[in-house]
Amino acid sequence: MDTVTALLEDLAANHGADTAIVYHDLPISFAEVDDMGRRAATVLADLGIGVGDRVALWLPNCPAYFALCLGCCRLGAIAVAVNTRFRSSEVSDIISRSGAEVLVMWPGFREIDFLGLLADADAAALAGLKTLILFDEGQKADAIPDAVSHCRHLDYNQLIQCAPYADDHASAEAGCNIFTTSGTTNAPKFVLHTQGSLSRHAREVADGFGYSTSTGALLQMMPLCGVFGYTQIMAGIASAQPTVLTASFDPLETVELAARHNVVNFNATDDMIQSILDNSPLDQPLPNVRFVGSAAFATNYAELAARAEARGIKMVGLYGMSEVQALYALQPVELPLLERIVGGGRPISARAEVRVRDPESGELLGPGQAGELELKGPSLMKEYYLNPEATAAEFTDDGFLRSGDLGELTEDGRFLYLQRMGDVLRLGGFLTSPAEIEAHIIGHDSVGDCQVVGVTTAEGAVRAVAFVIMNDGAAFDEDVLRQHCLDTLARFKAPVRLFALDEFPTTQSANGTKIQRAELRRMAEVRVVGGASS
Repeated sequence: MDTVTALLEDLAANHGADTAIVYHDLPISFAEVDDMGRRAATVLADLGIGVGDRVALWLPNCPAYFALCLGCCRLGAIAVAVNTRFRSSEVSDIISRSGAEVLVMWPGFREIDFLGLLADADAAALAGLKTLILFDEGQKADAIPDAVSHCRHLDYNQLIQCAPYADDHASAEAGCNIFTTSGTTNAPKFVLHTQGSLSRHAREVADGFGYSTSTGALLQMMPLCGVFGYTQIMAGIASAQPTVLTASFDPLETVELAARHNVVNFNATDDMIQSILDNSPLDQPLPNVRFVGSAAFATNYAELAARAEARGIKMVGLYGMSEVQALYALQPVELPLLERIVGGGRPISARAEVRVRDPESGELLGPGQAGELELKGPSLMKEYYLNPEATAAEFTDDGFLRSGDLGELTEDGRFLYLQRMGDVLRLGGFLTSPAEIEAHIIGHDSVGDCQVVGVTTAEGAVRAVAFVIMNDGAAFDEDVLRQHCLDTLARFKAPVRLFALDEFPTTQSANGTKIQRAELRRMAEVRVVGGASS
């Protein structure tokens, strides 16, 4: 059966005593991982969770996260990923709109006040939440905030001592994991993947990336709450090789773990690689790693890749998105550096198809012509959960996904990712809709309107910059508005600067008056990168 539970059962049967996950330097076998998933299923079933029910996971990387996902799969339930960097407004929105009945969280992780964030959440948005499960690794939880005082409050470490769940309600077409992604609306969309799409893609990535035939471990530092990290751990597990799991990224710890556990497989964002190069004194920080699959999010990518190569780290371009999962495509490792690091490559699945369409004429384009990438394959999402209109708009009549990415085909059968076609920003490694930030800023009593654009700062990071039009009689105070963002949005979404305007630059078109976002970006670059103060 093409399900996540069948994948784990097969691994437990054929590799039961072998190490599946290494956490805090302790090995966890495939049989133990399967058992953890079955126990998590019992925990959730005892709470009334069944087919189609949603369980929100607000956890950093840990074996419990993966076990709970497996438990949801076994029950036919859906795990809802909640980014640990999200703030109160984002968390309450996701819980409310997804209809999650259970929230699992780690209150004491890295001294982050997760319970305090819940205290600031909208109590009405959390009214449908029935159970709060607290996970810990020795940290004591603070008092439960009023916003979730109506929930049952349970201890995960006590609950997991239960008997393993014997039944299996999994099916290949059943939705099992929701990842959030930003689009053109204020609220993030919920990307729902099925057990079939996750398990099929895991097997194909394990083979296509060489995990199944390599001798050594995969290092897992990308957050499991994101599709990059979750795709990676699924592929690592499917490969029957060990996966070294860490709760967060630290450059020196990365180097030490890689040496201690013979890490040969590793994917990372470019800022992670830069941090390793900047902090490790070793000439070759990752001597056993075959290559690092990566993507250009924030830095001078070509310069970084050359620096990395000089120290024995071969960077290779990838392509993926929540809707088709991460690691959808990989550039050939043997290409010259400047060709190899470009996003895109060859799809991992032989059944995947990529084409390019002219956004104006609607014609399909040949190699070397830039247009919107349209994608197909076994890793495609099932739908945007509870949003049939957005789902219908995302797919062509013949089942291709409209990616919203500008790209082109190559003569040798690859494709190249060039840039996002719209205005979605890549902030902190996550796609973020400016409309979401704009709506939050407009929510302040003093602000009448807002536009958010992205600029690349002198440090090489993409940051949000906001332009606001104040309400009549309201005074502009940048510090107050920035704190308004920091209080309830993830820090990476908060604009690095805010500026007041009397009006936005506009242009007239056949479809009406349009705001000149390109002009706003130019203004932001002058004021932020150029160092102007007004």
